[in-house]
Amino acid sequence: MPKILIIEDEASIRRVLVKILSEENETYEVDEAEDGLVGLEKIKKEDFDLVLCDIKMPKMDGVEVLEAVKKIKPETPIVMISGHGDLDTAVNTMRMGAFDYISKPPDLNRLLNTVRHALDRKELVVENKLLKKKVDKNYEMIGASDAISHIKDIIEKVAHTDARVLITGSNGTGKELVAHWLHQKSDRAKASMIEVNCAAIPSELIESELFGHVKGAFTSAVKDRAGKFEAANGSTIFLDEIGDMSLSAQAKVLRALQESRIQRVGSDKDIKVDVRVIAATNKDLKKEISKGRFREDLYHRLAVILIHVPTLNERREDIPVLINHFAAKIAGEQGSSAKVFSEGAIKLLQEYDWTGNIRELRNVVERLIILGSREVTEDDVRLFASK
Repeated sequence: MPKILIIEDEASIRRVLVKILSEENETYEVDEAEDGLVGLEKIKKEDFDLVLCDIKMPKMDGVEVLEAVKKIKPETPIVMISGHGDLDTAVNTMRMGAFDYISKPPDLNRLLNTVRHALDRKELVVENKLLKKKVDKNYEMIGASDAISHIKDIIEKVAHTDARVLITGSNGTGKELVAHWLHQKSDRAKASMIEVNCAAIPSELIESELFGHVKGAFTSAVKDRAGKFEAANGSTIFLDEIGDMSLSAQAKVLRALQESRIQRVGSDKDIKVDVRVIAATNKDLKKEISKGRFREDLYHRLAVILIHVPTLNERREDIPVLINHFAAKIAGEQGSSAKVFSEGAIKLLQEYDWTGNIRELRNVVERLIILGSREVTEDDVRLFASK
């Protein structure tokens, strides 16, 4: 049930507003405050889905209430109530963050439409916050081993800077998790990180994918198209499996890093971009350099900060907590209660040779949850987790 607070010093106006909201929509829970100070105290103690606040009040006016609420509960929509002489102030409050304003005496349809839209906006804000938390949780780094703790320490020191980071490690170790943590803890986290899997894009298309193209640049270029670097302007671009990038694309990435400028394929016009670059690879780039497959100057541009993600075999002490994490996550996805793994089952899984790393462990845990006993045992592991 949406909770609405009315802050209004005129008792007659409060009565009208309460009557309109209560009679038109019985699902609204309406509370009242006779001045700004009382209203602010209520907001501090309770969560309201909407606040209707008069502008001119003794003790604390509506502008001061708006400023205070935006600091302590910025997601709460506030609709200002303005008298005839308060129109300019009402418009100014919208620049300060008010959702809207209504005039005295309140028009029935205008009031109800404004309330409805404000509540819809609050619901959307809450949904977006929950979704963001959900996304963040998907990229949570699980483990307390020395290797993982070291990576977390580096991320804390580096994330808020614009330093370029090169992440190395075998397939399935979680290099993309490190990239997401770096971005989400950075000052660029308000915008989405743009991801490019360089190994999944044909070599003849990688430059267009990264830098865009103009109409007619090649046969299928029927219109101008922006690339990933432009999409990541003001944010972060994650170049996964950069060791698979063609030498010609490497040259253009190098220029983008050196000059913060790109050119679309088929154009000689420079486009300025502000992009933080995080790259990852499962290859030994120094060996690739010696074989002429990777540019040494690009390597040194990318590897300002080096983070190596260990294999699962190098952090076996994290396996128990990873098993419990995956078991709970999979149960949530399947809408069932999480299965318990016996100590023997966990110990046996710790002894396995995890060539597929975290990805392989997750798959095995899911298989054991589906096929194993109510409590996953050593016998279940031997039967269903065979390598």
